[in-house]
Amino acid sequence: MSTEKNLELAALTRWRRDLHRIPELDFDLPETVAYVRSVLEGLSCEVFSPCRSTVCAWFDLGRKSAVALRADMDALPVSEMTGAPYASERAGRMHACGHDGHMAMALAAATWLDRVIAGQDSTTSADELPRNVLLVFQPTEETTGGARMVCESGVFERYKVERIFGFHLWPDLPAGVIATRPGALLARSSEVTATFTGVSSHIARWREGRDALAAATRFVPSAEAACGRFAVKRNEPCLLRFGRLEAGTVRNAIAGHACAEGSLRVFSDTMFDRAREAIAALAENAARTEGCTVELTFSEGYPPVVNDPHLYNAVKAALPKLEYVDEPLLIAEDFSFYQRALPGVFLLLGTGTGTPLHSDRFDFDEQVLLAGVAAYRRLLTMA
Repeated sequence: MSTEKNLELAALTRWRRDLHRIPELDFDLPETVAYVRSVLEGLSCEVFSPCRSTVCAWFDLGRKSAVALRADMDALPVSEMTGAPYASERAGRMHACGHDGHMAMALAAATWLDRVIAGQDSTTSADELPRNVLLVFQPTEETTGGARMVCESGVFERYKVERIFGFHLWPDLPAGVIATRPGALLARSSEVTATFTGVSSHIARWREGRDALAAATRFVPSAEAACGRFAVKRNEPCLLRFGRLEAGTVRNAIAGHACAEGSLRVFSDTMFDRAREAIAALAENAARTEGCTVELTFSEGYPPVVNDPHLYNAVKAALPKLEYVDEPLLIAEDFSFYQRALPGVFLLLGTGTGTPLHSDRFDFDEQVLLAGVAAYRRLLTMA
């Protein structure tokens, strides 16, 4: 590895591990925000906050339009079990989804831009950057979708941003491999809650009751199966699964109340509307059959991550080793809000570990971040 690469890896490792030690949640990111700003404020960029707990860095090269890179800053309420010397120093909190790596790559892109603008980079001149660059470090990706708030701030319109890119570390890809696909990549998520209300009675007088548990157990498998049939019929993924069912008070009384909680994953608004209509009809039928009533709610969730096909083709040309993701993936990501505001491509960067995201043992070798930074450089110089 060259001296330049060794220095870059050392910086990536330092930033990633420093940030890994201080995980913070949701909007409450004072240490993380201060750390990111401390790196950016020494560079040839304007550092500002367009909205709550958000840091932006604006590199103005005098171009007519701009490109954005996004990094997420929030961690998870997970107690770390890696035993790493750089493990979380905050009890019950951990960067278990790679956001520390995402921030480190964006900081590396910032320092590279600074060198290019100063004429100190050996590979790239400022003339090769066709657009101004906006770096976005956002909060609440794991919870309420900070990306939407960033979009609503108007920052992309003010700075004439015309495209955006982002990464997610991906344990199931080989280390350093970058992959994506045109069109739908990640799912729309919606939390589904079905609350059935009946009448409780002793089981010795069960006919006097209205069995909410029976209604719920009719509903759950029928709704899951219906969404599976939609997927087959429409040749488009549609998944509904319930992970929690709570009902009744004691074993010898008919349940007067039952609540089923699940998650719906789809890849288009059309499929979401079809699934929601079918789920509602099945819930009403199950309730009516048992003489109960039902209240059904769907959370708004995040839209699907859909890569702009034209921009994807340009990315594919710029990244000749880019691999293709065969099928859309069922996880959700709030990068989707950016893609509703402007064309964007979301990329997966392999860690090669196989350790699942959100695991209390999630970790990776920082060398994989070099591939992400190299890709960012090519995307920023792409016509």
